[in-house]
Amino acid sequence: MSTPRAAAYARLKARFARIAALGEAAAMLHWDASAMMPPGGAAARGEQLAVIAGLSHELLTAPEVAEDLAAAEAQGAWDEANLALMRRAHARATALPTALVEATARANSACEKVWREAKARADFAMVRPHLEEVVGLQRETAQALSAALGLDPYDALMDGYQRGVTAAEVEPIFARYEAFLRDALPRAEAIQAARPAPIPPRGPFPVAAQRALCRRLSERLGLDYAHARLDESLHPFCGGIPSDVRITTFYAEDNFAKALLGVLHETGHALYERGLPEAWARQPAGEAAGMAAHESQSLIMEMQACRSDAFLAFLGPELHAAFGGDPAPYAPDNLARLWRRVERGFIRVDADELTYPAHVILRFRLERALIGGALAVADLPGAWNEGFSRLLGLTPPDDARGCLQDIHWYDGAFGYFPSYTLGAMAAAQLMGAARRDLPGLDASLARGEVRPLTGWLREKVHAEGARLGFQDLLRAATGKPLDPQDFLHHLRARYLAAG
Repeated sequence: MSTPRAAAYARLKARFARIAALGEAAAMLHWDASAMMPPGGAAARGEQLAVIAGLSHELLTAPEVAEDLAAAEAQGAWDEANLALMRRAHARATALPTALVEATARANSACEKVWREAKARADFAMVRPHLEEVVGLQRETAQALSAALGLDPYDALMDGYQRGVTAAEVEPIFARYEAFLRDALPRAEAIQAARPAPIPPRGPFPVAAQRALCRRLSERLGLDYAHARLDESLHPFCGGIPSDVRITTFYAEDNFAKALLGVLHETGHALYERGLPEAWARQPAGEAAGMAAHESQSLIMEMQACRSDAFLAFLGPELHAAFGGDPAPYAPDNLARLWRRVERGFIRVDADELTYPAHVILRFRLERALIGGALAVADLPGAWNEGFSRLLGLTPPDDARGCLQDIHWYDGAFGYFPSYTLGAMAAAQLMGAARRDLPGLDASLARGEVRPLTGWLREKVHAEGARLGFQDLLRAATGKPLDPQDFLHHLRARYLAAG
């Protein structure tokens, strides 16, 4: 017999399912905007997304939600976690007026549109007033969330991407990595310089052959195309919803690697979405555990598994069969030198895994300063160049290769960047645990059999949804919370072994 407390929880589940369905519609509109929409549709799309954001906010902040949350009671670990996540979502939403939510969505959309042209022209001044509006709204949002949640303003933004992780935890991890990199980077460069230069494969590489290869390999990782699509966009991404997941890549006939590695990365994201617990679909507990957790799933596939010596032994002949020509560039040791090459560069998305965290550290520090008011938007280009020079010894020649290169800030995503490196660290930790639990894993990878790893991740990570926070998820899967030493051990073995 239903009790008033159980009835309140049932009403909440129904309401959150409607909110999730609106989120799914927004996700598809975002995918279409990046993969299919003509430029002239941008203004209308921005308004559509703002209205959906407003409707979702109104559903979540209605007075009866507070009443049901106060009255509801759940039985069992999953329902208890689901109810706790509902309360968290409600607390975040009620801290923000609907007008602020809609104004933020419109400002983000407008700024992103101008950013695209500003980046093409390397002209920060063009987008500066729009970014100032975005940052102002993000500061207002951060202050409101801070007061409601009892968190530092920047932590309140981080909490929206990866709950339970604070800047105070991240800063010492990043400081230790910066110290590690000062010694490791020149050592890795010296070891690399003493080895034979890699032989680049010679194109052209027909797009049709690349597309077929990318799909075939993503299927080997476990992606089911009855519930997925592979399309094209300017920058690879994973979108859609768990039952209709969308990945994209960008093909270039003179270089197949970017498309292929991008698909392997996005397939990791897609597998996570596909592996989420169906019984908890459209409920907070059935979502991914956060963006650091999500990034761990893309990087364990791309960096840990598919760039491993074992998998490259399988992949080399596959590439030669697809593209023909001289087999030497497709030898596993040559692929390793090509795809694990350490090189200081300006562009984050092109960075190797040794220098990539430096790009994230810079953005983490700058966005904290922007949100905290210690850095004005007008001073961002100079602060970027100074910080980049300190971390990697290079000064960007223009803002397109500096503070204009990423979409995130211009789309209002502040507090997101730390997830990239936390995810890389978690991926190394998860891979170590998978190797312990699956002693034949590398032998399987050498045969191109990735599904044992995918199955392990389904059980240990995907099926847990958002029931566990980031640290508890790692504890359950690996026996310990995040341990950056696992990532450093991986990097030393891959880049600092002179043999």
